[in-house]
Amino acid sequence: MDFVKRQSLGSILQVFGEECLNEDGTIMSFADQASVITHYLKLRHNPKFAQPYKKKAEELLGLWQEFVFTQKDKMKDMDFACESNEAYMTYLFNDVHNSPFPPQAKPRFTFIDLFAGIGGFRMALQNLGGECVFSSEWDEQAQRTYYANYGEVPFGDITKECTKAYIPNGFDVLCAGFPCQAFSLAGRRLGFAETRGTLFFDVAEILRRKQPKAIFLENVKGLAIHDKGKTLKTILNTLDEVGYVVPDPQIVNAMYFGVPQHRERIYIVGFRKDLGINKEDFAYPEQTTVSKHFIDVREENPVPAKYYLSTTYMQTLINHKARHAAKGNGFGYEIIPDDGIANAIVVGGMGRERNLVIDKRQTDLTPTTNIKGTVNTDGIRKMTPREWARLQGYPDKFKIVVSDASAYKQFGNSVAVPAIQATANNMLDILKSHHQL
Repeated sequence: MDFVKRQSLGSILQVFGEECLNEDGTIMSFADQASVITHYLKLRHNPKFAQPYKKKAEELLGLWQEFVFTQKDKMKDMDFACESNEAYMTYLFNDVHNSPFPPQAKPRFTFIDLFAGIGGFRMALQNLGGECVFSSEWDEQAQRTYYANYGEVPFGDITKECTKAYIPNGFDVLCAGFPCQAFSLAGRRLGFAETRGTLFFDVAEILRRKQPKAIFLENVKGLAIHDKGKTLKTILNTLDEVGYVVPDPQIVNAMYFGVPQHRERIYIVGFRKDLGINKEDFAYPEQTTVSKHFIDVREENPVPAKYYLSTTYMQTLINHKARHAAKGNGFGYEIIPDDGIANAIVVGGMGRERNLVIDKRQTDLTPTTNIKGTVNTDGIRKMTPREWARLQGYPDKFKIVVSDASAYKQFGNSVAVPAIQATANNMLDILKSHHQL
């Protein structure tokens, strides 16, 4: 039984006691207890980075072990070897050391993963030889996916001091796909003070305290013009204020990095000022070649009928598009040809409706869900979650452990792994050339 199933046993495994309190006296949730333990188990080989987790993790493990043993008769699936603490930990958190995407044995550098989602930054930086020493993501469904693939439960609310307290010292790179929020701009200093009350404030505060060598931030393309450019100006001024040289941010399109998706996002890379790295030393990767098309990520086998649109739904989309066309607008559904490039996948129905495909391989169109009308016979279907995973550059061994609705949301919110990896590689090359790695 894995952590995801074990989470449903909250009434049994949610252990209470002095050891289960945060520093502020609040009760640690089961997920945060699991975060402390899994981070510790992942990093035990490196005492420097395991240190923030060690004391609390050992307290929790002891308390959990004692409690579970007293409840053994009520937990039919827990007939496991109780002779050693190691066997107990292996049973409860088997995925810690058996995840599909473990860190490399001899990492080149360390990083933290804030607003981690399902781990797109982690995937990219691990591919480059990095080791993640802290992760944070508040969404429970995303935490499930993250744990299933990396063997680590991300911490929850990064705005809490008790969460920040677990971030180790001495890591090399801070990664964050932080949400775009409006700043107050009350004092018009366009710096750190104006970011209070936003999630970027927490990123800036962690940078101010921990001073990693480099930063890599990602956000929606619209950040560049958000609030007439004042939001981005505030972010850049704040990064300067907390000690970072930041080359001009760039809009990066994922379709130039081996995924057939027109996805533009703003990337912000920065370097600590005392490293002697200048703005002109860093260059974003070139965006010149489109090498993949939808056919390269299409499911190998016919997909179930549930992904095909009903005749009623299809007519609704046709009518909706016609109404907008009559007004001179280009809104509405879109069908991506096999040799085409997908539109940006985003959260919500429009993300799927703007990325319909024609696939006539499925011959059994018997409805398997409640729909109005019948399944269309033109082969029009939405893409599958696995196709969306491939559009974001996730390999096929990446586990999808949530419902389709949650999976679409998670991949729609994710970064595009290959584009992140190409940019991070350039960032690491600069650090290496300045003898920082």
